[in-house]
Amino acid sequence: MDKLLRRFIFTTVVLCSSASSVGAENGIGKEEGVPIVAATLVDQWWIDGSENLDISGLSFCDGVLVAVADKSSEQFYAFSPIAGTGSVQLEVKGSFTRPSLPDDQPVSVKARALHIASTPLSMDFEGITCDAGGVYLLSERHNRIVQIESGAGRWSPQRWSESARAHGYLQFFNGESEGLVKAGADFWVALERNPRGLLKLKPEDEEGREFFQLPPVTGLDFHGRSEDLTGLAYYDGALFTLERNAFAVCRRSIETLVAQWCIDYRHIEEAAENIYRETIYGKGEGLAVDASGIYVVLDNNGVDRLAAPGDARGLLMHLAFPEIGSENR
Repeated sequence: MDKLLRRFIFTTVVLCSSASSVGAENGIGKEEGVPIVAATLVDQWWIDGSENLDISGLSFCDGVLVAVADKSSEQFYAFSPIAGTGSVQLEVKGSFTRPSLPDDQPVSVKARALHIASTPLSMDFEGITCDAGGVYLLSERHNRIVQIESGAGRWSPQRWSESARAHGYLQFFNGESEGLVKAGADFWVALERNPRGLLKLKPEDEEGREFFQLPPVTGLDFHGRSEDLTGLAYYDGALFTLERNAFAVCRRSIETLVAQWCIDYRHIEEAAENIYRETIYGKGEGLAVDASGIYVVLDNNGVDRLAAPGDARGLLMHLAFPEIGSENR
């Protein structure tokens, strides 16, 4: 065999082997030179009525900004921020009865006890999304989606606690399913930390099967904290990820999950007028995106601000898309 031909065959085999090794468990893409841009603040609002609720999930539903809270298991909310007002009223958008404990998956002793002892703490809602069929809430307590129908919450048939744990996810209480978005026919679920990951649920999936690691972004700094994922949004054909401990929102290809750009909002969250007393972790938990830009809500866990003792309201931030070309918006 001629030397040039042998070299061609060897190179082809190496390239094919490298491509086939990139699978669902190891991420499905590679980032190269992803821009990380300082976020530009368009506006911000302190959320009246959010004290001690811990706003944790955010979405646009029919053009309305809606939210869920850690400590509210039978309501979801809406607000209508107006530019330049500095605050916005949290309003009840919908009330419903919570579902009973699921009978088709394991329920921990702690989750069972909380369900009996405290209605507000029983669901631990962390995400909200919607489509023409209704509103869907993500319960971290049970790692399950609740669909709201006629004033009642019912469990989605899709579940993933057991399969996610078998893949190494959901290893820490209160660090489990943390963000939800509907993209076309599929749900995407953010698996928070240690390790973080993504779950894609197709309509026919009864159990979680497609788990992905996020391709890392060189230069994204998690400041010695866990690399985490706390919010998801879908807009203009792309998946947006809220990477809380890096104070970042990234726009990612929904096919490869490779980041196209990220914005860093740490200077806004930790500005003197905004910073909360406790800063062990980042606060960003809810994410929503539309043509006007990027919205991030901070879950302050009932902690007040340094600049305003006693003020324990959450903060809604409106951030601009980065100026890096309209094709990546």
